[in-house]
Amino acid sequence: MTDRLLNLAQQPAARKILQNIGLPTPVALKRAKGAYADKPLAGEKAITGAAGKGYASATVGKTLQAAGAETVGSVDALGEEDKLDAVVFDATAVTSATDLRALYDFFNPLMGRIGKNARVVVITGLPEKGKDSAQSAAFRALEGFTKSLAKEIGKRGATANLFYLEKGAEDRLAMPLRFFLSGHSAYVDGQPVRITKTAKAPAETPLTGTLNGKVALVTGAARGIGAATAKRLAAEGAQVIGLDIPADEQALNETMASINGIGFPADVTDDATPKKIADFVLDQFGGVDIVVHNAGVTRDKTLAKMPEHHWDMVLGINLDAILKIDAALQAADAVREGGRIVCLSSIGGIAGNVGQTNYGATKSALIGYVAAEGPKHAAKGITVNAVAPGFIETRMTAEMPFTIREAGRRMNSMSQGGLPEDVAELICFLATPGAYGVTGNTVRVCGQSLVGA
Repeated sequence: MTDRLLNLAQQPAARKILQNIGLPTPVALKRAKGAYADKPLAGEKAITGAAGKGYASATVGKTLQAAGAETVGSVDALGEEDKLDAVVFDATAVTSATDLRALYDFFNPLMGRIGKNARVVVITGLPEKGKDSAQSAAFRALEGFTKSLAKEIGKRGATANLFYLEKGAEDRLAMPLRFFLSGHSAYVDGQPVRITKTAKAPAETPLTGTLNGKVALVTGAARGIGAATAKRLAAEGAQVIGLDIPADEQALNETMASINGIGFPADVTDDATPKKIADFVLDQFGGVDIVVHNAGVTRDKTLAKMPEHHWDMVLGINLDAILKIDAALQAADAVREGGRIVCLSSIGGIAGNVGQTNYGATKSALIGYVAAEGPKHAAKGITVNAVAPGFIETRMTAEMPFTIREAGRRMNSMSQGGLPEDVAELICFLATPGAYGVTGNTVRVCGQSLVGA
């Protein structure tokens, strides 16, 4: 559905009127299109900084250079009209509250030069691995700083995200940096992401054609986020198997035909389906590399008025089916080494919503599930993560009452809703070999929603 306020805000005259009457003036987000480029930051101006001698700085410099960015030494090196497109700050060496002054010294002169749709990444250590309480506190301070910074620059369509980087995992920085500094991450904002040594490294981490030769299963693939995900994975070279209910078989086949995918009509709540999936991927491909659990439903009622079958349906589709499918795949050893499992959680599982005790329970459960599953499969290089969308422009949100829909769109740092493609982009990143440092994480794609922040 068209966001008329967003469209109006792109017209200079209308933008001034909106500003004068106190309405939001969202910036059109610069979204990357298609597959990953060899030099995603070509033609962009970047700057780096650090608090002391951090252990991320060397990798950051190499990654920016390889990605095609023009790195400037200081704000003074910028032309009068130049703006920064990428900013990276290494705070892995902070040890105390005093060291945090480096944040002010670096960022204060930059704030007026951060451009529209710019990307900021702050990197620090794991708080639980600080050498003492003072360092742990300093590491954790970066999350509050980054989230607050994201809210200050969100009106420009710019984002700020935080990497908690385990020492010794610097080799795992390249793909996360390339993603979070590019237009592929346009609606991922204010997020802490943990990059650790937990999962075994793959033999190769290609930066383009990242999913060539991979087999991906996407549930709920006929429409919306599932269809966008199937298309995005296919654009990176994956052979996609799209699963959806038999009632949506025509839409599923149309989506699969557009990407040379394979339709697999099935009801995920059928007890026979998990084994059928495992048998199919083994018989046809010898296994599966990527599993995206996207199928889900809502049946909203306050708990006092919720019929029993609404509770059972939501729990069955959104949670129990996922556990059973994963169990069947694992029992058959069908997820190949270096595999990727991505579950669709929701901001509703983080913040809760009136009338969604059933839905919120399932989406929160998936956050716990991926945190527990990640370490279990690390020796095989398999990562398990969740993506938690906020307000995304879909058929479901288009049917919301006007006031609720507008509140959902505006209650985030970017004052606009996301697109199914934004969720697909985050899923695709987590599915790449280069994301092997990220496991057990739940990452929101919500434009830094104020709900549950």
